[in-house]
Amino acid sequence: MRIAIFSDVHANMEALLATEYYYSKQKIDYVLCSGDTVGYGGSPDACVDIVKRMGALSVLGNHDAAVSGMMDYSFYYDAARRVLDLHVDMLSQENHEWLKDLPYNRVFKDWDIELCHGSPYRKEEFDYIFTTEQARMLLPQYDSLSRVTFIGHSHLCKVFVLKGSDVQEQPADTVDIEDDRKYIISVGSVGQPRDYDNRASFTIYDTTTARVEFHRIEYDIEASANRISAVRLERSFGDRLFLGI
Repeated sequence: MRIAIFSDVHANMEALLATEYYYSKQKIDYVLCSGDTVGYGGSPDACVDIVKRMGALSVLGNHDAAVSGMMDYSFYYDAARRVLDLHVDMLSQENHEWLKDLPYNRVFKDWDIELCHGSPYRKEEFDYIFTTEQARMLLPQYDSLSRVTFIGHSHLCKVFVLKGSDVQEQPADTVDIEDDRKYIISVGSVGQPRDYDNRASFTIYDTTTARVEFHRIEYDIEASANRISAVRLERSFGDRLFLGI
């Protein structure tokens, strides 16, 4: 079984279409989305349509929750609030309802996988996990964790390995899943990477070989940035796509 997992599209249609095309050339049995299809970018409605077209089993991200009325975002900084306000108006009623109906997590017992946006502990809080200290906070829940938990939210490619009372980070490249460990894998971001690599990031998990592969691909960043400007969002949201921050 080969499972495609991606996250944090953030209304970047060009990056999502490139990812969809890449997946179409692979042998993929299921597609999972770890949330935040909307926010920041210029094509929220189109991106929801594409995620649905891909048949992606999705979970709720914090930007999804904000746009669909599931979360108060008044504490967000001004520019981010303006994007979310605009996205509320740009989404069709059908896609608004689709976001609102997304669960905070999905557990796939047959694959021993959990999918959520942030930490699998207190999922509705959307806590970040991008350091070993943050991953270590999951150790008390070790027995209840799935073998592999796929997350997004940080926009970073990260792999944390939990065993007993220990947590170690390993390179986010090719990961061989071992039976006596638990894994928290942050799949990066399709639409807005923040690791100084501006290419779209996503993963493929082969359950037969128990191997997770990270992939990066280029896309038309200039077109995506121009689309942000066209809907009168701050140009800085487009500029940082070029920098991968």
